[in-house]
Amino acid sequence: MTTLTAERNAATQPARRLFTVDEYYAMADAGILTAEERVELIDGEIIVMSPIGNEHAATVNVAAQFLIPVSTGRAANVRVQSHVRLDERTQPEPDVLLLKWRDDFYRHRAPGAEDVLLLIEVSHASLAYDRGVKLALYARFLIPEVWLANIPARVIEAYTEPVDGEYTITRVYRPGETVSPTAFPDISLPVSQIIGAETVSPNDLD
Repeated sequence: MTTLTAERNAATQPARRLFTVDEYYAMADAGILTAEERVELIDGEIIVMSPIGNEHAATVNVAAQFLIPVSTGRAANVRVQSHVRLDERTQPEPDVLLLKWRDDFYRHRAPGAEDVLLLIEVSHASLAYDRGVKLALYARFLIPEVWLANIPARVIEAYTEPVDGEYTITRVYRPGETVSPTAFPDISLPVSQIIGAETVSPNDLD
């Protein structure tokens, strides 16, 4: 394909209307996006998130429960299924966030990438998307540590050391092992309790 042909093809591609976080909230205020819809804003595009099943909900709740002690000790804030604002066009809603401690619990501003100590995504139907788009996104914004709770494989995939848009270290933790946040190595979370050991029912897809 010649350069001229490529330029012509590019010119005929329809432009996408990308949204800012402020516009995203304005749509919610106007009722265009309802409270029942599970959506997040990724690079200006509104992405519909997978519905939450029993497996997903239980995994989120158990992980949060094990992280609560660091919040109680005023070492970090724990958020469940809440947003983190990465830039003016990107506001994902991870399943669990471990954030640097703030006395106001981020009441007056949204947490940003610089506030995140650990981000957890629970993945089943969304596994390919989380491993691809979401991991690259988090690495791009230098989120220091991401865990994917991989329900089909019953493992926790831990990603650290983001460099040039990708994580350079990956570790896989299985039932019978424990996993600890890099920021709090003295906190041990049992994989078998977080991810469970039962076979996943089709009705429990996340």
